[in-house]
Amino acid sequence: MLGHSQHAIAQASPGVSIEYETFGDPSDPAVLLVMGFSAQMIAWHEDFCRALAERGRYVIRYDNRDCGLSTKFDDRPVDMGRFISTVSSGDISSALAMVPYTLQDMADDGLGLLTALGIERAHVVGSSMGGMIAQAMAIRQPARVLTLTSMMSSTGEPDYGRPSAEAQAVLFSPKPPDREGYIAAAERELVWASKRFGSPALLRELAAESYDRAYYPAGVGRQLGAMILGGSRADALRTLPVPTLVIHGRDDTLIDPSGGKRTADLVPGAKLLLLPGMGHDRPRELWLEIIDALDAHTH
Repeated sequence: MLGHSQHAIAQASPGVSIEYETFGDPSDPAVLLVMGFSAQMIAWHEDFCRALAERGRYVIRYDNRDCGLSTKFDDRPVDMGRFISTVSSGDISSALAMVPYTLQDMADDGLGLLTALGIERAHVVGSSMGGMIAQAMAIRQPARVLTLTSMMSSTGEPDYGRPSAEAQAVLFSPKPPDREGYIAAAERELVWASKRFGSPALLRELAAESYDRAYYPAGVGRQLGAMILGGSRADALRTLPVPTLVIHGRDDTLIDPSGGKRTADLVPGAKLLLLPGMGHDRPRELWLEIIDALDAHTH
């Protein structure tokens, strides 16, 4: 019998508290789910987490820093317009000075959460920017990562996983601050959703839940800065000693499938699962296939 999910907050890094939730039996192998850019942990749907826990896994989802109910960096505002023009001009050292933390710091939060929970080693599953964070965790402390799953993500090399112009425009467009406008704007994300399964109603539902739980637009710029300045992980991935599964949707327009293919090409022995009909999302219709793959990989 599965236990109820448990919400709590843990000190993960100096000055950083991380909100997390667990599903399943703590004596089962741990699976840490790492969410992507500007998305709260609830973007890992509760039913998805429970279905994975029912396969005999102790599932942990959490809010990245500057998102949801985790620590916010209010004292370090980032002027997005200035930041993007600084990056575009190639002045990376000035851009770095504008951003208060790196992708590596976000990876340390995930490792620190495991430490706080008394978990020595875990299976780490990251989606989108969460895949980049998960890769950084495995590179940083391979002994603590039993397996890595990099989902709809990339290697940090600019030539792979590029967004379509349309998807990039949506990603960079600010969302309205009022609740109704924010929820309506979520439908723009259909541009990268699964063509067959993309649902305006589900996008609006998650946006409403996210807005009510923790509307926090200020964190978006800092997370984006950390992601843009993350740099290439290619050299480190070439020697990564962690069993790796790469999952990518063939219809992904936000991170082109070349990002997943490149990741699988670089990591020794990595397995690649390209899902037809999947965009930059995890539609319920494909959960069984995704969970079967995770189950086999983390067995």
